[in-house]
This record gives sequence, C-alpha cells and structure tokens, in this order.
Amino acid sequence: MEIKIKKATPKKRKAKPTDESKLGFGKIFTDHFFNIKYKEGQGWYDPIIEPYRPLQLEPTAMCLHYGQEIFEGLKAYRGQDGAIYLFRPTENIKRMNASAERMCMPLMDETLFLEAIRKLVILERDWIPRGEGTSMYIRPTMIATEPALGVHSAGEYLFFIVVGPVGAYYPQGFSPTKMYVSEEYVRATKGGTGHIKAAINYAASLYASRIATKMGYTQVLWLDAIEKKYIEEVGTSNIFFVIGNELVTPPLAGTILPGVTRNSVIKLAGYFGTKVVERPISIQEVISASENGSLKEAFASGTAAIVSPVGQLHFRGKEYLINDGKTGPLAEKLYNEILQIQYGFKKDPFGWRVKIRNAEKAKKG
Repeated sequence: MEIKIKKATPKKRKAKPTDESKLGFGKIFTDHFFNIKYKEGQGWYDPIIEPYRPLQLEPTAMCLHYGQEIFEGLKAYRGQDGAIYLFRPTENIKRMNASAERMCMPLMDETLFLEAIRKLVILERDWIPRGEGTSMYIRPTMIATEPALGVHSAGEYLFFIVVGPVGAYYPQGFSPTKMYVSEEYVRATKGGTGHIKAAINYAASLYASRIATKMGYTQVLWLDAIEKKYIEEVGTSNIFFVIGNELVTPPLAGTILPGVTRNSVIKLAGYFGTKVVERPISIQEVISASENGSLKEAFASGTAAIVSPVGQLHFRGKEYLINDGKTGPLAEKLYNEILQIQYGFKKDPFGWRVKIRNAEKAKKG
C-alpha cells in the first residue's frame, strides 16, 4: 500500500524551536502527521502524510463513549554521525498490535506501520533536535471512529502518528525522583487491560497521581489490586530494585506493561554480569531492605525518561531514603549505555539501533 505525501505550504509551516533547553515534553508538534482509515469489510485504506490539522469526529464516535483507544511511544534520534536512528521500533509495533487485539481493534500491517514512521520522521527530520538527551518523540494512536451508541466493538477506526521534538521528560533531568506508594487506589487487575497501552489505564491513574503531585511526589508506585501488597509499576514506567547483589523487578503477569525499555534494561544488566530476577516483590520487602541496608538503589524505566533513579519512597506516612537520595551506579550505567547506543556513540551488541537515514552531506556554497 503506497503512502501518499501531501506537504504543507511554506506559509502554513510552523516556526521551529530555537532554544533546545526549553523543549519540554509533548508540547511541540511538527508540520505533518500520518493517518489511515479502517472500515470493516474493506480494511485499511487511504494512507497519507498530510499537514498537521485537527481531527474531525462525530459526537457519537465510539472512542468518546466506550474507550476504544490505544497508543504507543517511541523516539527518533539524530546520531553522533548525523544519521537518523530509531530504537527497537518493531517491539513497539508488535506491542501496539497486542493492544489492538485485546481492545477488539484491527491490527496494523507491521511493514506499513514501520514505513509510515520512517517516511514521517524523514520528512520532518529538520525538527529533530541536536542537543544531548534530546530527540523526536513519535506517538502512534488508534481510535474508534464509528458514529454509534451501544456497547460493542466499532466497525470504523482511525490510526495516526504525530511527532515532535522533546527534551527531558522530568524537568529535574537525570536526578532521583520521589515516589508515593498508593494503597487506596489501584491501577489494574488480572484479566483486565494493565498489560496493554490503552488510554483507559492512564485515565484510571490520574486521581492518585494528582494526590501524589499535591504531596510533592513525582509519580505513584502502584501495588497489586487484590492484596495491595505486591509492587507492580510506576505511573509511566516499570520499576527495578537493587537488593543485595540482585536486580529485582516484578514479573509480567498480565497487570503491568511489558516495557521495551524494561526489556532492554534486563538484557543489558545481564550483559554486564548483574543477576536479574523477575519475581513478585512486596512493598514490605522493599521497606525492610531499606531499613536493613540491603536496598542499594531503585529506578524506573520507560521510553520517555529511559532510566529514572528513585531517591525516596513515601509509604504509610513515612519517608524512606534510597541510596541517601542519590543516583545509584547501576541506574547511571544503564542510562548512559542505552543513551549511547541510541545515539550511535557505542556499538550495539543487540541490534537494537535502526538507521533510517544516512547523514546528510554538507551543501557546497
């Protein structure tokens, strides 16, 4: 299926950011986006990259009433050699199709999906920032657009991709965050949708996140929904603990997102010789490890922040410092290693880095 490209006129194009230190995250978007429509019995049709514009939906579009909406998040990087790279894009594509299947939505052809990302990023390549730690964020999304009321899976969908330049996800950058452990609210239950990247999961997390923010915490650390005992994940990331000589993370048991960065951390840590254990871990075990000194460090992992050290936990009205509130050595090593693979500063032993465009030659003047 050929992707049509309709370019914005020069007068309609936006001014590009001039100060990369003020990019923030998720606030700036480029001049074009990709979209393709789906109709039951016809399949996907009319793939196009066109000027960025508002979407037109019927008030009865089913995504607005019954929550059929999924998305992904990945990045494009301007490498140290000037080439443009993606990081493990096929994993995001596979995960989005897994989300689509769970939400009774149509699957996207993986080849077309990747080609849409490639063409859009290359078209908007001048928007990719050059500063250290900056990148272009890529947000594929699928929504149900059939205009109908009644609880059933829709027969019409829109898939689209928007991109934009980003800086650090957390304003404080690569420095320890503070986590609030929630016992009153839960994120997901077994048999539910916690293992997919669906909008409903994030909507359900907002109230507890607001409480945490008002108390001065960066994110919520979620516990399981049944016993409210076992640690699951952070609001936007997976979680890891260094206890003794082991790196411990909760297992993929249907309630947490199988993070691409989570998988990268596990593989890299093993590559470094660290013992990695995926097992249930209770909040009480973490608190006890903090009290007896065996908890060496903690960090979260995700596409947006890569690795984010955790310096403090709040549980039942008490604060627990981790590594004296400082970034741990393993978190720092993993962060730097992944970052350098993404930007091409180091060899990629796993084949994760995908070049989609060579460096542009300097123009002769």
